[in-house]
Amino acid sequence: MARTASCACGGLRVTCAAEPILVVQCHCLACQRRTGSPFGVAALFRREDVRAEGPDRCYERPSDSGVPVLFHFCPNCGSTVFREPRRKPDAVAVAVGTFADPGFPAPDQAIHGQHRHPWVGEPG
Repeated sequence: MARTASCACGGLRVTCAAEPILVVQCHCLACQRRTGSPFGVAALFRREDVRAEGPDRCYERPSDSGVPVLFHFCPNCGSTVFREPRRKPDAVAVAVGTFADPGFPAPDQAIHGQHRHPWVGEPG
């Protein structure tokens, strides 16, 4: 089953040709700042199953573990669509909200719970 994710203006799209390996809810402070939300949710796919189309800009920053992550966002609307975690070079993480699919699989796990807002529940 192929799934397509896109930025707000539709200029940057990602097509994923398989189901996600893992869906993660991240409570780290960097994800909170990046999303403007109390957490970020990403679906990890095998790199070979992901095809990106359209212009993008990149921003690289260290993760909480210190390993860099490369973020791809739309140069027109600014939406972050996907990222490449350098510690998992065979994977691509796609922001779940960019699929705009309420039926998308729920997170399998949560990470960086020490930064979780007290009113946010755990996945599952």
